[in-house]
Amino acid sequence: MTYVVTDNCINCKFTDCVEVCPVDCFYEGENTLVIHPDECIDCGVCEPECPADAIRPDTDDDAAPWVEMNRKYAEQWPVITEKKDPMPDADAWNGKEGKLDLLSETPAAA
Repeated sequence: MTYVVTDNCINCKFTDCVEVCPVDCFYEGENTLVIHPDECIDCGVCEPECPADAIRPDTDDDAAPWVEMNRKYAEQWPVITEKKDPMPDADAWNGKEGKLDLLSETPAAA
């Protein structure tokens, strides 16, 4: 099992989860994070830390597409190991549905 980041993270990008990850398996895009499913050790410490409730176990019924999306971008984006400020309007986006169309495929700026 692994954990995955869902579209709830898009335009929020809270990084509380990154701070607690013992294996540094989070990767950062311009407006979201992903978890590398082959690096995640299924410890689950990240899930309760996410203010956007964007982290789910891959055993959830609708998780399969998220596993592949997380894998794809984790192989393209840089690893993130330290907490950063969220997106400027993260609170306004938190909890909004249908954010997948807003996903930027651009890696985070260095």
